[in-house]
Order: sequence, then C-alpha cells, then structure tokens
Amino acid sequence: MDDCVAVVQQQLDFYNRKDIDGWLSTYAKDARQFNLHGEQIAYGHEEMRRRIAIRFAEPDLHAQLLSRIVMGHVVVDHELITRNFPEGKGQVEMLCVYEIKQGLISMASFSVGKPTLFAAELAKG
Repeated sequence: MDDCVAVVQQQLDFYNRKDIDGWLSTYAKDARQFNLHGEQIAYGHEEMRRRIAIRFAEPDLHAQLLSRIVMGHVVVDHELITRNFPEGKGQVEMLCVYEIKQGLISMASFSVGKPTLFAAELAKG
C-alpha cells in the first residue's frame, strides 16, 4: 500500500514540475487513461505524452492535493487544478482514480468538475 501512495505522489510531483519523462515513469508502458465511467482518452506512453505535453505548456498549471483515499492498490486523489483555459486563468476540481499494479499506475480515471475562472470570481466580489 505504501508503494501505491508513493508512486501516485511521485506522479503528482512530476506533474507539478511539468517533467514529462518523470511523469510517464510512474505509469506502466501499456497504461490506460479514461474519463470516469466513460471513454478511453489515452493508451500507452505515446498517447499519454501527446496529451500531457499540451497541458504542460500551460504556464500556470499546478495541482493541489485536497485529499487522498487509499484502498489496497487503488488511490483516489481529490485535486484542485490551476489551469490556463482559453477563456483565462482559473481552477477546476478533479477526482483521479489510480489503479496500481507492480509498482506503476496501470489505469487512471478522471472526473473533471466545472471550471471557475479567476476573473469571474473577482467580478463577483
């Protein structure tokens, strides 16, 4: 179980450093990513690299871990992600469900909340 938490934390740390090779090193070569209860969004390192390279190009990208639940080989992170959306800088909540096998993330599913723009929040205040 400690190994499961360690690899998910490494993945988060590499994500926040925008280190693509480090980030990919936490995933199995044949790992799959999904929208939660839905379509597969990436299979294997090549597809995952293409997807994450776009995200890592965002200058303000940062994931803040809000909570983590561990049950055996499954780790669930609740995160608040700062993003650069086409409409402007903002945040979005995510639930990230990671399945760990042989010390690597073999499957990940993501549920993404509704983006909130910082400018919109300031205008409300």
